[in-house]
Amino acid sequence: MSENQTQPVKRQRTLTGKVVSNKMDKTVVVQVDRRVKHPVFGKFIMRSAKYQAHDENNQYNEGDTVEIAEGRPISRHKSWTVVRLIEAARVI
Repeated sequence: MSENQTQPVKRQRTLTGKVVSNKMDKTVVVQVDRRVKHPVFGKFIMRSAKYQAHDENNQYNEGDTVEIAEGRPISRHKSWTVVRLIEAARVI
């Protein structure tokens, strides 16, 4: 590439979900729900997946809605990082 051309920016994959566990140190478990259309019946059904995400300051609690971004592997199961808090859990 010449000097005036820049390399294309790689888009980082992000997901939005709810924190379901914060019992580990510097790690939260985020459940991400998505709606998919059933191939035969055409009805929309919910699918969910849980991701372990890195939380450096242990600042996110159960019930918080957060955005997570994919990155390099941090441990065996953890390759996502919490980017920002979207909505805090409601305290009753």
